[in-house]
Amino acid sequence: MARFGVACLLPASWHFSCSRPDWLKRPTSCRFLVLLLFFVVLLVCILVLVLDWKHYGRPDHYLERYLQIMAEAEATNIKDPSLSFGIVVDCGSSGSRVFVYYWPPHNRDPHSLLDIRQMRDHTRSPVVKKIKPGISALASRPEQASDYLRPLLRFAAAHIPVEKHKETPLYILCTAGMRLLSQGLQEAILEDIRTDVPLEFGFLFSDSHAEVISGKQEGVYAWIGINFVLGRFGHLEEDDPEVDLAEGTGQPAVIRKRTVGILDMGGASTQIAYEVPKSVRFSSAQQENVAKSLLSEFNLGCIEHQLQHDYRIYVATFLGSGANAVRERYEELLFNQSSLASRPSDPDPDPGLPLPDPCLPLGLEDVLERRGRRLFLRGVGDFSACRLALRPFLNGTTSVLQAVYRPRVDFSSSQFYGFSEFFYCTDDVLRMAGPYNSRRYASAASAYCATRWDTLQARYEQKLYSSHADRHRLKHQCFKSAWVYNILHEGFSFPDNYTGLYTAQLVYDREVQWTLGAIIYRTRFLPLRDINHQASEAHHVNRGTWRRYSVLHDHYLFWACFLVVALAILLYLLRLRRIHKLLEHAASSTTLRWVEEGIGP
Repeated sequence: MARFGVACLLPASWHFSCSRPDWLKRPTSCRFLVLLLFFVVLLVCILVLVLDWKHYGRPDHYLERYLQIMAEAEATNIKDPSLSFGIVVDCGSSGSRVFVYYWPPHNRDPHSLLDIRQMRDHTRSPVVKKIKPGISALASRPEQASDYLRPLLRFAAAHIPVEKHKETPLYILCTAGMRLLSQGLQEAILEDIRTDVPLEFGFLFSDSHAEVISGKQEGVYAWIGINFVLGRFGHLEEDDPEVDLAEGTGQPAVIRKRTVGILDMGGASTQIAYEVPKSVRFSSAQQENVAKSLLSEFNLGCIEHQLQHDYRIYVATFLGSGANAVRERYEELLFNQSSLASRPSDPDPDPGLPLPDPCLPLGLEDVLERRGRRLFLRGVGDFSACRLALRPFLNGTTSVLQAVYRPRVDFSSSQFYGFSEFFYCTDDVLRMAGPYNSRRYASAASAYCATRWDTLQARYEQKLYSSHADRHRLKHQCFKSAWVYNILHEGFSFPDNYTGLYTAQLVYDREVQWTLGAIIYRTRFLPLRDINHQASEAHHVNRGTWRRYSVLHDHYLFWACFLVVALAILLYLLRLRRIHKLLEHAASSTTLRWVEEGIGP
């Protein structure tokens, strides 16, 4: 019928009706409209799929990364039986720390790494414990090494379910303090650990899990940890910085994410680590021999012949180039200069004639003591002159960077993260951590150096600087600013217009330790267990049966099946409607014929 109506028996009868347009009264027009609507919906679904995977891939990627970071900040659910755990003990020079990590089951993708995260307790605090002094203090009593580590291991054991202990790997890795001991003392301490720890704790522990790692290994682990947290080992997304591993080799292209380099300056040394392309060649056999001690080649994937996680990293540690070490050498240089100008019979320079120091803030007076003598200094606050005074420690006879092989860096596409003094120097006083701009940095440092000391103290009392800044930082900020600038742009040859450096203390609101990189590297083959288990299950499927597979695991297949089913239902409904109309038409024709012939139904 083409009309419908509603009537109410009231004092005044209300009646209204709605009629279809004439073009809708034709069955073909109605059928055409339904089909047109269906194809519009189908087209929208296809566009959503394409846009979701192509255009909106990055926002989804960022959202996924954000949710992952938020999940990592929550307390770890140790009751989840699917979780695995790992322990790393960092035996440093001043103390030892234990870190507890965990990870969910591997996704069985040979190109993916384990999703390792730091464990958090019920208060959402990282599960970390530190003890002092360093393990190297046991050089005279190595038989007490296992007793020294007992508090750390008990702490870790209390946070991991007992039933998981036997499958939890434990790594005890010693760094700078132990490297200073003789080989015999190192082995005596390690032997006590290797013998006694397995007797008391049921962790997955072997002799190779306790060792003294080199400075290069420590740098590689730090590089791995930073790039892992930044997501540089994941699958390539749209707009991600990429690199061709086979560039310049004549081999087919192998594309993956570009990694970042790291800079780390402590009190005694400075370290740099970054990836070196395979296309880099050596100019001589001598250079190649030097490079071998500074380059580290490894594969983070569980299948070593796959190139996606094949890396060649340059790692160099420059002893004596840390901020405190250079300050001591600079003060020694000042003493030498003053002794040349003073008379031998005058053991103490006149306090009324202090030596001008361009690396101290304007008006600051300081006293240095060396070998029973005193040297009076007065700050001039000249940033440019300070940089010039520190230049001999880079390219002169006292250089800490000369004659060291460094592969060329492609500054047009590279990224670096600066930690420790690179962060403190830009944030504590200058308050400009984050993206580094050399001109802004030099201008801010110059202004700070030229500010009178009493003004700087007043600002400090008003708490205008970072909460981490103290008077020692205020006193040496000018010097450290000049040294950081020199080592960046003259020592490591970073261009003045370079915009790829970021100074930071935290990455995604968490401090990244080299221990994270260590456990990532040392557990890289564990996914093979899940992958081989999956292959074994597939191999033992009964003959004549289809391999079990869920379409929910394939985004495209799921939507294709959905659209096919929807189309089948629509066609079935149209078919039913057509049959219904044919039956109605046939019944109407029969009744009309009976009426015309005067025959009852």
